[in-house]
Amino acid sequence: QVQLVESGGGLVQPGGSLRLSCAASGSILSVNAMGWYRQAPGKQRELVASITRGGSTNYADSVKGRFTISRDNAKNTVYVQMNSLKPEDTAVYYCTANLYGVGVPLYNYWGQGTQVTVSS
Repeated sequence: QVQLVESGGGLVQPGGSLRLSCAASGSILSVNAMGWYRQAPGKQRELVASITRGGSTNYADSVKGRFTISRDNAKNTVYVQMNSLKPEDTAVYYCTANLYGVGVPLYNYWGQGTQVTVSS
């Protein structure tokens, strides 16, 4: 079994910062791309940022210059540092990992989600 466990969400004031972490665990052979999505109430889930195993990154236009995605391949963990947060960043944030499990073909796994609320 493979699990993705997120941490680091919470309530923050506009202009503040948060760092989300997501660790993949279980019977893992190798992890390809990892990333973060978010879903605000009444809206579709959208890509926030992604990162390849080699470190190439991709960001949504709405977070460029404010969010930084990174990963630790040895720990199968992905992070997103979120600065200059805005109320419109409020959403449930989900991490995702595209990986090979032991005896399992390439599959995209999702975390359970962590709430980020930006409000004064």
